[in-house]
Amino acid sequence: MTNPYDYEAIAKMIDHSLLNPSLTARELEEGCALAVRYNTASVCIMPYYLARCAEVLAGTTVRASTTIGFPHGGHTTATKLAEARQALKDGGEELDVVINISKARSGDWQYVRDELLDLTEIIHAAGAKIKVIFENAYHDDASKIRLCQICGEIGVDWVKTSTGYAPSGATLPDLELMRKYSPPAVQIKAAGGIRDLDALLTVRAIGVSRVGARSTEAMLEDCRKRLGLEPIAHAAVSAAPAGL
Repeated sequence: MTNPYDYEAIAKMIDHSLLNPSLTARELEEGCALAVRYNTASVCIMPYYLARCAEVLAGTTVRASTTIGFPHGGHTTATKLAEARQALKDGGEELDVVINISKARSGDWQYVRDELLDLTEIIHAAGAKIKVIFENAYHDDASKIRLCQICGEIGVDWVKTSTGYAPSGATLPDLELMRKYSPPAVQIKAAGGIRDLDALLTVRAIGVSRVGARSTEAMLEDCRKRLGLEPIAHAAVSAAPAGL
């Protein structure tokens, strides 16, 4: 029986997540090296390490990405714009932006739209892409639908379920809802709870094109095993450069 996927298709669904605030510089270096080794879609890393991440990923097909307004979304628009400009300067190619959750829950959709429009314009002007994090754990379905509509009108690149730091992450009903109410040109990213290959394949079948994952190595080694491919050898990583 022929598998309905190949290794590259699965690897290029994964944004390898390096956002835990307790990660050391060496662990961030190792995470970047792992993403290159497995040829993931991107590394989503803490903002302070983005410039170094972009340096490590230069010449590969793995994109450097980071977060804006993470994880609570309550930064002022001016602060989020400053974060985005710094991330673009540091080599960010994909920026994961948390909406102002409080404003969305308050029904101030004009504020939410204006902020996302400002961010989308500067990110797209730099040739980068924007993923908009809803943090679905805090919204009802009507609000999720409204957010999909706003993002579709603005022309963002992805809508994303969660930060991974809320009470719950990606759920199948939410992903189905987001795919249904987002225009075809807007892709869907699942984050929070995608911990194995079966979970990834399940959301892929719904139409998800990216997942945020920490268990990247385990998922992709499982993928290689199922496809009859050799494991990828672990390579030693040198210490992080001084000062990082």
